[in-house]
Amino acid sequence: MKRAALWVILFSMPVRPASVPHTSRPAPSTQFADHPEIRAALAWFARNLAWINEQQSRLTEIPAPPFHEAQRAGAVKLLLASSGLEVQIDKTGNVIGELRGANEKEIVVLSAHLDTVFPASTEIKVRHDGDRLLAPGISDNGTGLAALIAIARACHEAHIQPRRTILFVADVGEEGEGNLRGMRALIEMYKPKLKAVIVLDGSGTDHVTTKALASRRLEATITGPGGHSWSDFGMPNPINALVRASVRFINTKVPVAPRTTFNIGQIEGGTSVNSIPYEARLKVDIRSESEDELAKLESALRECIAAGVRDEMESARDRTKGKLEWKVEPLGSRPGGELPANSPLLAALRSADEYVGNQSRVERSSTDANVPLANGIDAISIGAGGTGGGAHSLQEWYEPAGRELGLKRAFLTLLGASGLAEEKAR
Repeated sequence: MKRAALWVILFSMPVRPASVPHTSRPAPSTQFADHPEIRAALAWFARNLAWINEQQSRLTEIPAPPFHEAQRAGAVKLLLASSGLEVQIDKTGNVIGELRGANEKEIVVLSAHLDTVFPASTEIKVRHDGDRLLAPGISDNGTGLAALIAIARACHEAHIQPRRTILFVADVGEEGEGNLRGMRALIEMYKPKLKAVIVLDGSGTDHVTTKALASRRLEATITGPGGHSWSDFGMPNPINALVRASVRFINTKVPVAPRTTFNIGQIEGGTSVNSIPYEARLKVDIRSESEDELAKLESALRECIAAGVRDEMESARDRTKGKLEWKVEPLGSRPGGELPANSPLLAALRSADEYVGNQSRVERSSTDANVPLANGIDAISIGAGGTGGGAHSLQEWYEPAGRELGLKRAFLTLLGASGLAEEKAR
């Protein structure tokens, strides 16, 4: 049985059984290939790759640390507005550009997150090493934002008229302690109308995320009286307790299957080298394919913090000046979920892959797609083309070679989910 041609996906959205093997790649529908508006949009990408690269560099150099994405949001708003969209910035900080469809009661979202993991003090200047672009955040998510802008502009230049309304969204709060707040607000606002969400996150075309990896972010805090390193030597020390607890926690055994991970990402505390601190904190990221394993890891963290405090108190020479207190609080929680194997959105992605001659694997990850998937809304996360590496580091890089394929793949998947207006379909 051959896969449905992309033209059929666009206008009838059939549900294809998950068991159909990916063994052949039939020629694309001549009807689709000859559709003038779609051909014009695909051709626009090829002619404007240099401009797209420039927008990626420019947006990357605008700081967007967690909870401070407004400056970059303003730049994205202007770019989307110049593509003929009705654009607003909502109260959460999301930039939302609307391409009105023939059916305004059904919505498809194409999104890319605005924020980076880097603090405001990080110097961000895009450097060129041959064809390679280097800068913190250049791939994650400079690539996704550039693709969002490019696809919106291609739709405008080619006069694409969708059947379902398309929202082009640059959202806040995907990274770190943002806790997916931008996507959460978007789903809350549009959920009754939402039919599909396509997330552009990073580079590549070799994968499609259809399974949402559940995760929790936790902060452990230990407090004490504090004092002078000489005169108060021997009193309970919160940092000592945190170190004892951390050593215990990093020796926690986790299963290979279901895959489960943890990371101590930040440790803070103290005021000076010659002061016994009155407070120490650590932040932990835990992830698992199993909610049960997540619960076990969180419980293990609490037990380790309690044991570290207990050990420090027992080792203290002077307990007369106060004791240690501790707490573990949630910083955020990302829900799990999974796209049905017979989803029309996945069928659209597979047909787009066939059309551009690409193969991609299904994977599980933690992205903005977690939120719609957890709410029963079809969603995927894909790379936007090209290649990148060093994500979340100062050595992050991006190479635009292969970008055009990624743009076409994302654009055709979007049209597969939205369809074209009936008068264009005839």
